[in-house]
Amino acid sequence: MPQKRPPIANYAQTASQRPMQDVRAAKAAAQFPAVGMTLHSYQYDPRDRKHRAPGQPPLIKQGRWYRFWHGWSLKRVVVSLAVVILLIGGFVGGKFLWNAHKLFGGNIFGILHSTKLKGEDVGRVNILLAGNSADDPGHSGANLTDSIMVISIDTRNNKAFMLSIPRDLWVHVPGDGHEKVNHAYVTGEDSDFSEDGYAKGGMGQLEQVVSNSLGMPINYYALVDYNALKQAVDSVGGVDFTVKSSDPRGLYDPNIDWSTRAHNPLVKLTNGPHHLNGQQALNLARARGDSYNSYGFAASDFDRTEHQRQLLVALKNKAVSTGTLANPAKLSSLSDAIGNNVKTDLQLSEVHRLYDISKKINSNNIQSLSLNKADGKNLLDSYAAPGGQSALIPAAGLDDFSDIKAFLLRKISSDPVVQEAATVVVLNGTTVDGLATKVERRLVSKNFLVDGIGDAGNIAQARTAIINNSAGKKPATSAALVGLFGNHLTTQNPYAGKYEADFIIVLGTDQSSGGSTKTTN
Repeated sequence: MPQKRPPIANYAQTASQRPMQDVRAAKAAAQFPAVGMTLHSYQYDPRDRKHRAPGQPPLIKQGRWYRFWHGWSLKRVVVSLAVVILLIGGFVGGKFLWNAHKLFGGNIFGILHSTKLKGEDVGRVNILLAGNSADDPGHSGANLTDSIMVISIDTRNNKAFMLSIPRDLWVHVPGDGHEKVNHAYVTGEDSDFSEDGYAKGGMGQLEQVVSNSLGMPINYYALVDYNALKQAVDSVGGVDFTVKSSDPRGLYDPNIDWSTRAHNPLVKLTNGPHHLNGQQALNLARARGDSYNSYGFAASDFDRTEHQRQLLVALKNKAVSTGTLANPAKLSSLSDAIGNNVKTDLQLSEVHRLYDISKKINSNNIQSLSLNKADGKNLLDSYAAPGGQSALIPAAGLDDFSDIKAFLLRKISSDPVVQEAATVVVLNGTTVDGLATKVERRLVSKNFLVDGIGDAGNIAQARTAIINNSAGKKPATSAALVGLFGNHLTTQNPYAGKYEADFIIVLGTDQSSGGSTKTTN
């Protein structure tokens, strides 16, 4: 039988305390609601960093404020901010320039020029978005980046994808052992992280961890606190939102809204249209219906991210409406909301270029990706981390991100063979020792997904056979294999029904250059 080999992605890298729930067994990984399940964080102890055992992460207490910066599309996140700021410039003059300087840094007149983006030379710009509540120090866990996303822009083909990274993903932080990915920012801030190729401080550490885990470079970052949404909605006079819950009662999340003296429920909305102020919009963006007696949140975190996208559309539409653009007071307030609550290493001239690129991207060419639904496969599994935490790891195993990297490579690459992701089994049909291994390496170097290799048995096949099990659904791979091994394509072969791979290659002596007569691989 063929030996299972993990796919190899050769995309260059640049780099509360509460009672815990029992984690599920590995065999239940496909049903585990990786992103839609609330998992708990640690209790923070400032002394812990010096005295904890190797490999055990610091303890962080979970706060009441959940993240909203999760699941937004390219145009609703990066472009919306950039466009709004560009629009503000024509109306509020000096205040805009001051806030733009705070947000983007550099020369405030850089907005007049366009500078090529990092990564544009290779046709791919990756932006790391992270959200925390550092502006709300009265609440616990404020510095945890509980919302993390990568926006990857194909600058040559005017396409993009968004990938949400679960806050509970268990990752290796260089020099600090293993911890949840939402703590990497805190680690970088505490250690004054500084390494070539990354930003300084917490966001640089997070860039490094995400880049290493996903196998793709990070070119820019944006760090956002929760007040950005609240203040932006209030600055435009609120937004209109229509609740379309599958529950006839609407939406209800009994978690406490601590901003009200009466400690009202976080969300209680009937189906139909509503006008929301900033706090109500923020509450809706945080709610996932994870408490007892909740209703209307059948998909939990997926409902939350859907509400976030709808809120951003509503905010964007309101921000560029005549009622806002013709009101200097609203524009001034909106400028303050963005300038005071967003940090990024994008320069103004780069924002100009980003806007030029992004306006060419049709919304139909923006993919929304999730690691628990990666082309229909769950790439995550539950994990009992040290200290009793519930966490997530790659389904392939602890620290084995090969399947995740291969999945992203298929999204990044313009090679149709990579995009088809056809599986290939290689069988040695000769008496030449190691021939299947040699051919496997050759195929992997060309980004084929080799699912295994083996021995075809005691045969001495003269001509290599390519068995097509894909029912014609992988034409690019078929053509590429014919180009490598000759036009010996067939669907009729004794090995056709023995393997689930899309293609089975039975090597003949036409692929050998001599060797021993031993047939093991």
